[in-house]
Amino acid sequence: MNINEWRTYLVTAASRSAGRSTPEVVAAALEGGVDVVQLRDKATTDRERYETGLRLRELTAEAGVPLLVNDRIDLAAAIDADGVHLGQSDLPVAVARERLGEDAVVGVSASTVEQAETAAAAGADYLGVGAVYGTDSKDVSGDRDGIGTERIAAIADAVAVPVIGIGGIDAGNAAPVVEAGATGVAALSAVTAAEDPAAATAALRESVTE
Repeated sequence: MNINEWRTYLVTAASRSAGRSTPEVVAAALEGGVDVVQLRDKATTDRERYETGLRLRELTAEAGVPLLVNDRIDLAAAIDADGVHLGQSDLPVAVARERLGEDAVVGVSASTVEQAETAAAAGADYLGVGAVYGTDSKDVSGDRDGIGTERIAAIADAVAVPVIGIGGIDAGNAAPVVEAGATGVAALSAVTAAEDPAAATAALRESVTE
């Protein structure tokens, strides 16, 4: 897979899916052209997340789209995900590689240039940078006021790995994030809470690929 081609990245959040199941939202996002899916769903139990993950593995495999798991290296291994996304307080990149294999995708969250450089030096395949515009989501870490596109530019200039902007991003404000140097953008509520997640995903994709 080519991470440099990731334009749209869905982060799942069952608590923000307007009563729909995560597989329903992901199926719609895949229809809308999403490039990668991250299973987060932190408000659910381990068993629920595992069962959801198995269904997402089926959906994403059929669509040829990578599936990552937030934080949980063990869960990523259990559902045969393509990789994992780690926060600043999670296990190191090297541990993920040891447990999941050298071919696994390992992403790391960063909100400062220093964090980004450290993660890249540790072997991260990409960085999730934010919160760009701020967010009221408890599912996304970072500054609620937003780090801004200037920080995206600074981080993109400082590291050689792809940068995915996250936090408060929707089709209306995604373009400046990519213009600042991000490879793509991640969405949570903009897709999961949308009346039509497929259309929301398509609009997000169009906004960053024009």
